[in-house]
Formats: sequence, structure tokens, C-alpha cells
Amino acid sequence: MGRPSDAPDGWWMAVLWVVGDEGVVSFRDVAPEAGPPPDPPLGRLGPAISGALSGLILEDAGRLQMRLGLVSPPDDPDRPWRVPLAVRAAFRFEPARSATMRPNELAETVLTGFGRAVEGLHKP
Repeated sequence: MGRPSDAPDGWWMAVLWVVGDEGVVSFRDVAPEAGPPPDPPLGRLGPAISGALSGLILEDAGRLQMRLGLVSPPDDPDRPWRVPLAVRAAFRFEPARSATMRPNELAETVLTGFGRAVEGLHKP
């Protein structure tokens, strides 16, 4: 994870990635053994991260305040899993929960949730 930053509008932002022996792995490397599902990887990663960080992400008007985006788009839109496993993440956290955490605890919690979400992509 890159060094997180706090935006003036209350968003906490960071870049998260997974590295293997030869550098940043692709989403395809963590897809189910039967092959990647037809939906884009962020369609699965997003709900997994929000579940892992349940109660920490602020909800506003019924929507979780979380944004994920790929660091680089796929070369072939028909093969969305063949892209580096690196995402830009932004969150607005529940003020009461985040106020009780030191910055490094918050970053570690996000990193742990991201790791669990990535591991979950491998399941069918």
C-alpha cells in the first residue's frame, strides 16, 4: 500500500496492490482456478472490501462511502481480469470509529481487509 492521504473533504485515499516474485500480479493470478468470472474483478473486490471493513466505512443516504478504481485499465475490455492487481481506493470512515484509531492502525485495518478480499477472489 502506498502512503495514504487525507483529502480536505474527508476522503482517505491510498493505492493498494499485490506483489509476487516478478512484480505486481494480475487479477487473473488470483481468479478461481476454473477461470475468471465474466464480471469485472472490481465487481467482486468492492463488496468483499466493504464487508471486510464493515462498520468502519461511513454510510451516507444508504450508500457506503467507498470508491475503487483500477490503476491502469485493461488492454482488452473483454478480458478485464488481465490487468495488474493495483487499485486506487478512497473511503470516508465513520467518525466515531476512526477517531479511536491511530493512522497506522487505520491503514493496517484497510490493508488487512484488502488482503482478505483479494484472497476471496480465488474462491469459486
